[in-house]
Amino acid sequence: MLSGRRLDLIDPSAFDIEIADIAHGLARVARWNGQTQGPEIFSVAQHSLLVEAIFTALSPTAPRAEKLAALLHDAPEYVIGDMISPFKAAIGGDYKEIERRLLAAIFIRFGLRPAMAPDLAKAVKAADRDAAFFEATELAGFSLSEARKFFRPPRVALSQFAVYLAPWRPEAAQAKFLARFTELDA
Repeated sequence: MLSGRRLDLIDPSAFDIEIADIAHGLARVARWNGQTQGPEIFSVAQHSLLVEAIFTALSPTAPRAEKLAALLHDAPEYVIGDMISPFKAAIGGDYKEIERRLLAAIFIRFGLRPAMAPDLAKAVKAADRDAAFFEATELAGFSLSEARKFFRPPRVALSQFAVYLAPWRPEAAQAKFLARFTELDA
C-alpha cells in the first residue's frame, strides 16, 4: 500500500489497514467497469458516499457507527477491485470469503463489529440498490424500465442525491471520502 503497509489478502490484519490507503484505492476504482458517461470514472469512493447518504436519509437517527459501516460497505474493493455482481456470483465462494475477511478486518480497524448485524446489512444493501438504480439510469445508460428489472425503484428521490452522480476527479473523490470518514469516525 502507499502507506507502506503490507496487506495479506488471505489473512488480513486490522493493523495493516489505513484509511488513507482505502480512500486512495476506492477513488481510483471504477464502478460499472468504467462503462459510464462523462470524462471521469464513477469511482467506488463516490458510490460509497452515495450509499451512505441514502442510508442516512432513510435512517437519520442511525448511530454514527452504522453510518460508518455504510460508508465502508465496499471498502475491500480498494485492493480487490469492483466486480459486477453477476461475475461475483459466478466466482462464488473463495472470492466472497476473501471479501468477507477483508471487510471484517477493516471494520475491526475502525472500531466496528467484524460483521454488520442482519438488520443493518439489509438496510445498507437496500441503500446500495437505490444507489445502483440511480447510477444505472444516470451514468450507465440503462432505461428506467431496464433498471427496474434489475434493481427495483428507489425509495428516495433522485433530486436529493444528484450532487453525487456527476463523476468527480479521483483527488476530489478521495478528499470527500476522507472528510466524511473523519466526520463519522470522530
